[in-house]
Amino acid sequence: MPLRYRRQVVQVGPHRIRLRTLMDRQQFSDPLGAAAAAGISPASWPIFGVLWPAGRILANLMTTEPIDNRHILEVGCGIGLASLVLQARGADVTATDQHPEAEAFLRHNAARNQPGEIHFVRADWGGSDPGESALHEFDLIIGSDLLYEAPQAKLLAEFIGRHAAAACDVVIVDPRRGNTSRFVSRMGDHGFLNTEDTVHALDEPEPFRGRVLRFTRG
Repeated sequence: MPLRYRRQVVQVGPHRIRLRTLMDRQQFSDPLGAAAAAGISPASWPIFGVLWPAGRILANLMTTEPIDNRHILEVGCGIGLASLVLQARGADVTATDQHPEAEAFLRHNAARNQPGEIHFVRADWGGSDPGESALHEFDLIIGSDLLYEAPQAKLLAEFIGRHAAAACDVVIVDPRRGNTSRFVSRMGDHGFLNTEDTVHALDEPEPFRGRVLRFTRG
C-alpha cells in the first residue's frame, strides 16, 4: 500500500517552513527490508516521519541559537525541522538518522524551502555504521525526543562524545520519557556540565511538558 503524505506550512519564529510528512503514525513501507535490517520495527517505522512537539520546541530554539563559525549536528533528525530552520538561517548543519527514509524526506523538504542541500549522514549510535566515518567534530550538537529506551542513554552519550569538538555545546529537548538521569551521568563522563530548563508549550497541536537539557564542555 503506498504511503500517504501530509503537506503543511509550519511557522517557526520568522521562518515559514514547508514540510512533507507522513499522513499519520499508521504509515509503513519497507519492501526491501532496510528498516528491519536496522532494527526498526513496523510499529516504530513511522516515528521518523511525523512532526513531534519536542521537534517543534527544538526548531524554535534554533531560531536564536548562535550559528556563526559553528559546525552543527542534528542527531536523530527525523523529519528535520530544526535542521531546516538552521538551513534557512544559513548555518553549516549536518543531519543524521538511522531510518532509511529520513534522507529522502529531508532532501525533499530542503529543496522546497532554501537553495542548496542539508548534508545528511545515515548512522546509528553504536559506532559500527560505516556512514559514521563521514562525520567530523562539531561545535553544537542538537536533538529532540531521543531517549526512548534505557540502552540509548549510553549509546547517545558515546556518539556525542565521538563527534563533539573539544569546546562544544549540546541541546537536547527531552519530553521526560525516562532514562534522562543515565544520559546526564554518561555525558558527565565525557566532560560535559549540565543545566536544564522546564518547558510548558500548551499552544502546540500536542501540548508539550518537558525540559531542555543543555550541556557545555571546554
